[in-house]
Amino acid sequence: MTTTLDAIARPSGGLAMVAMDQRESLRAMFDLAGKGRPGDEVLVDFKVAVAETLGPLASGFLIDREYGYQRIAPLLPASTGLILAADALTQADGGPVEETALDQVVLAPDFDLAGAVAIKLLIIWRRDDKREARVQLAKDFIAAAASRGILSVLEPVVRATPGETADGSWDTEVAIREAAAELSPLRPSLYKVQVPLGGAGSADEQLRASERLAESIVGPWVVLSQGVERDNFLPAVEAACRSGASGFLAGRALWSDVVGSDDVATTLRERSVPRLERLVDVVDRYARPWGDA
Repeated sequence: MTTTLDAIARPSGGLAMVAMDQRESLRAMFDLAGKGRPGDEVLVDFKVAVAETLGPLASGFLIDREYGYQRIAPLLPASTGLILAADALTQADGGPVEETALDQVVLAPDFDLAGAVAIKLLIIWRRDDKREARVQLAKDFIAAAASRGILSVLEPVVRATPGETADGSWDTEVAIREAAAELSPLRPSLYKVQVPLGGAGSADEQLRASERLAESIVGPWVVLSQGVERDNFLPAVEAACRSGASGFLAGRALWSDVVGSDDVATTLRERSVPRLERLVDVVDRYARPWGDA
């Protein structure tokens, strides 16, 4: 049987998914929360708590191989499709991801996907001399997923080159649309894109920006929450869904203020569960079913 986006979709055809594949960035979040640099077991325990609490409400759950994959996979109900990160990250301690490659462990023919229905690749998109190589990286990723009979989720995040920063020519919105026009026609199963305007602006401004972004995207797409203030994410998701998005795949907007809590499970129930429930309602009301994309 061919795997379709129904494997990570709600009955409405919309997608309401939780991202928990942060690695060194999550360790840095604990540090910023005043808890110091935690060991690996602290990261895994946090991810497991998020999976146990939010996983049953989500149509899909994204996790990385390094921290908690084997523990989390059996925790998710059948209604929550498991997505495995297939990106190897180049990232300085405490800094942003600078470059990515394919995780050859995940892509090895004999690797146990443990029920995963999709893999995800983050690509750092820049207008530099590696641009063509990144397009090829995306093609290789999509082909690798197809060869395993699973879905491909492609996540470009745009970054300025030093020259664009120096001369003031960088425009994030233009870059997001340009990346979408370049990469979404490669036809990953799902295109994961940054929220227009970083989630800022009025409802009308968000809607217009989302409509303009939609013109550049081929196929089903969802928005991510990185770089968006938590309180701005829900209206941004609504604007995107009204403009043709099929939903969201979000992490920080759901649980970032739970990092460092003395009682993670309780804080997740009190803060993150209501957020996710409101987002799910938006998806069911306004998202374009993925099959209509």
